[in-house]
Amino acid sequence: MSQQTPDAPAGSVLPPVGSGKRVRVHHLAAAKAAGERLTMLTAYDAPTARLFDEAGIDLLLVGDSIGDNMLAHENTLPVTLEEMLPPARAVARSAKRAMVVVDLPFGSYEGGAQQAYSAAVRVMKETGAHAVKFEGGARVAEQVRVITDAGIPVVGHLGFTPQSENILGGKRVQGRGDDAAERLCEDAVALQEAGVAAVVLEMVPAPVAARVTEILTVPTIGIGAGPSCDGQVLVWLDMAGMGDWSPRFAKQFGQVGAALRQAAQAYAAEVRTGAFPAPEQSYQQ
Repeated sequence: MSQQTPDAPAGSVLPPVGSGKRVRVHHLAAAKAAGERLTMLTAYDAPTARLFDEAGIDLLLVGDSIGDNMLAHENTLPVTLEEMLPPARAVARSAKRAMVVVDLPFGSYEGGAQQAYSAAVRVMKETGAHAVKFEGGARVAEQVRVITDAGIPVVGHLGFTPQSENILGGKRVQGRGDDAAERLCEDAVALQEAGVAAVVLEMVPAPVAARVTEILTVPTIGIGAGPSCDGQVLVWLDMAGMGDWSPRFAKQFGQVGAALRQAAQAYAAEVRTGAFPAPEQSYQQ
């Protein structure tokens, strides 16, 4: 009897780590049908992508959240398509199993189907990624349809959509109230009918996210949307404790920031005292 790894329970429909097989669109649908939860984290560079891939994370999102997490912007709005390409390329080159999804940043798809198609094709050709993601419901259904008709998988994004935070009045929970919940469900169905492979639900009341998950045949991936979604996603810095603050919906599963700070302090102390480099770190003639 073969030993089951933690990331590949008996009967898993997802490729096991080390199998040489990639998580693909059909695996997402199969996971939802089987009731198997999907895991997703952001990644912006090669080292973290490799580590998360080896850990068995199913999808890696090269998010425009790179703007406020890595590039010191206040939000995601300043991020350009040009800035998304190098990190996407690094993540796609480093992940052997995970499906790599890349955000189309603000201003690269809202102008219509042709603009969105051109941006999506550029991402796929220049990075080696496996899907693109962008925000909006029925208003971007035509963009989704054109891109998927071209053979490019699309992941949708509903609820709080960071690129629209100015018109939404800031970082606010979306889908509260019967009318708002109904509109969210209608947008989710419109995205599914247009051909999305999955839908991210961000900052949505848990009962509303559960309802969307129930009515869709494609998987939902929640972030601040409760436990009933078909999968979960977090910004990796929030997940790993890399900052002094994290949003309410995030849980810190480690304290990487504290460990990194301690390592830097220990390095600095040894350099100042002359303890580093020692003979074992030095070359002799």
